[in-house]
Amino acid sequence: MTQPLFHLAFPVDDLARARAFYGGLLGCAEGRSSADWVDFNFYGHQIVAHLAPGEAGHRTTSAVDGDNVPVRHFGAILAMPEWQALADKLVAAGTTFVIEPHVRFKGQVGEQATMFFLDPCGNALEFKAFGDISQVFAK
Repeated sequence: MTQPLFHLAFPVDDLARARAFYGGLLGCAEGRSSADWVDFNFYGHQIVAHLAPGEAGHRTTSAVDGDNVPVRHFGAILAMPEWQALADKLVAAGTTFVIEPHVRFKGQVGEQATMFFLDPCGNALEFKAFGDISQVFAK
């Protein structure tokens, strides 16, 4: 059986800004599109930015290891070198982080590098990496 892919649809308030962010800054190749939506290749998975101005943006947080994590968010788990390269790229681009790149759960089960930031429409993204990928679902 092949590895399943995920599909995620999310609201944006401006497709041009979404294209510049996901296609330009994050380097996600653009797929099909219309006047109201655009597909992106998000690390091998399909995400779809739908024009829905009243729905874009995160509104609630939850405490996780001392951070206020945006409740509604999505992202990717990368290999540690990819995660570090993305963190460096985002810092160099002047990205404002909701949660700065750092390691959480240090020395505990599930130790991970993480960072949170917003797209230009206010949607929260989390990118993380594990030194030991077997820890992704560890308790």
